[in-house]
Amino acid sequence: MMERRSPPKSRRLSDNALVVLRARYLRRDEERRLIETPEELFRRVATAVASAEGRWGGADRVARARGEFEELLASLEFLPNSPTLMNAGTRLGQLSACFVLPVEDTMEGIFETVKHTALVQRTGGGTGFSFSKLRRRGDLVASTGGEASGPVSFMRIFDAVTENIRQGGKRRGANMGVLHVEHPDVREFIRAKLEEPALRNFNISVAATDAFMQAVRDGRAHVLYDPRTGRPAGELDARELFEEIVECAWTTGDPGLLFVDAINRDNPTPHLGVMEATNPCGELPLLPNESCNLGSINLARMLRSGPDGGATVDWEAIRRTTRKAIRFLDDVVEVSQAPTPEIARMTRNNRKLGLGVMGFAEMLVRLGSSYDSDAAVRLASDLMRQIAAEALSTSRELAEERGVFPSWRGSRHEERGLRLRNATCTAIAPTGTISIIADTTASIEPMFALAYRRTHVLKGETLPEVSPVLREVLSRRGLDVRRIMEEVSVRGRLGEVPGIPEDLVRLFVTALEIPMERHLQMQAAFQEHVDNSVSKTVNLPHEATVAEVQGAYWRAWELGLKGITIFRYGSKSAQVLELGVGEEPWEIDHGTKCDPNECRV
Repeated sequence: MMERRSPPKSRRLSDNALVVLRARYLRRDEERRLIETPEELFRRVATAVASAEGRWGGADRVARARGEFEELLASLEFLPNSPTLMNAGTRLGQLSACFVLPVEDTMEGIFETVKHTALVQRTGGGTGFSFSKLRRRGDLVASTGGEASGPVSFMRIFDAVTENIRQGGKRRGANMGVLHVEHPDVREFIRAKLEEPALRNFNISVAATDAFMQAVRDGRAHVLYDPRTGRPAGELDARELFEEIVECAWTTGDPGLLFVDAINRDNPTPHLGVMEATNPCGELPLLPNESCNLGSINLARMLRSGPDGGATVDWEAIRRTTRKAIRFLDDVVEVSQAPTPEIARMTRNNRKLGLGVMGFAEMLVRLGSSYDSDAAVRLASDLMRQIAAEALSTSRELAEERGVFPSWRGSRHEERGLRLRNATCTAIAPTGTISIIADTTASIEPMFALAYRRTHVLKGETLPEVSPVLREVLSRRGLDVRRIMEEVSVRGRLGEVPGIPEDLVRLFVTALEIPMERHLQMQAAFQEHVDNSVSKTVNLPHEATVAEVQGAYWRAWELGLKGITIFRYGSKSAQVLELGVGEEPWEIDHGTKCDPNECRV
């Protein structure tokens, strides 16, 4: 019998991390009592994922991988997506976060997808859909002689299903709804979220083509096509349609734009089909019935002390962590239990991974570099170039050891003579709750504020967030930490606190203070080296104009991005991050079921 060793002690977890872990991730017994510690969670996940190694080696190999993976998680240098943390080593066993499901133009097909949506979301997965195949509102339904109700009406059914599934699950359900810009119901789709709380469980994006964007630029007509017959179904002024998209985005934050031509230029398996939709946050364009698992390197842990006492990037640590993370994620594909046979087949055939990062803004502060600087953009490109190169190298090694992904024959990788284990390796996800667990800044985003309340996290609770790195820097500079932190807690930004040195104000610049162009440059710097996509929000202040939103959408297309999401502060009656920690919450999230006493901060 193998000796049971104690789990390695994890880094000290923050109070908010413990709140989230207890509410959402740690296992409970039938009476809802906690039966797992954070250290045991990391060991449970590592043990389940490392079991895949037995397919290419013996017990010693599994034991080594388990120890390596456990240390990787407990150190908070890397964390996988939420379903892996929740479900690894449990009977549920579904470990992927991102799914795209097909929506066919039949009543049977639509409701089969509704069923599959429920199966995915009950395990913590998020779902994306293209509704572009559904016939337009008012079109003939031959079987009944009636009229079709159109894509938006069916989106409301999916939304209602998500609303009810999430009330019994461990995390909020989320959807991405996409409609092609050539669909005759595109204007109804664009306006679908103007009346709140319409489609509250959906992000929506218009699938915009290069031809449409060029028609807008040239002031030409835009032709619509009947999805049932493929024939022209009228035309609109392209510029007026684009302006309507922009106006709605300014008002509500939706719709975003999905640049489908840019996406499909990077489609690694075009022989399997066209990518028409993404997961809910946009970082994973996927084929129908495809899923992907995500993980993120904590860049705030990828630093070392320099000779002058400052911090420098630890490039060797980044390379080492990338290699471990890619192997971990490939093992996740091997052990994950898919919700349907169709998803299992497509996912195993392509073995897509989405390795990304979190803690970028914290890394910049520790390096003494402002997010709003050319140096920060250069570092973003250098970091992602290194991660992408190491990820690709590791996937090649895995292909030699385990074989190429089954759909490799006919793929763009075969055309280039590149034998890979995974059709894709990198993506930049938003890292919502895992960045809370890691006690660092989310994804590649700047700090939203230096003090804020995070809503939509736990039922009946909001989590107050005050930047720990700000506290460290103020103390190191000999400033009045207590006074400044109290003022920041009210104002949210350092620039509004009197008596702060200008270099600190610039170092701690926040999302709403950063120009739109810089947000997009940062997204482009990462996207250049990412083979999936980048989830990035272009945060705009409340007073931002419609023209500024239009400029952001144009610039995103010009930079070759695969999509863009903007959010004008205060444009929704409920939002995830709100400035200051003393305000009353605008809306309480009702997604996660947990004991209110345990969720209390």
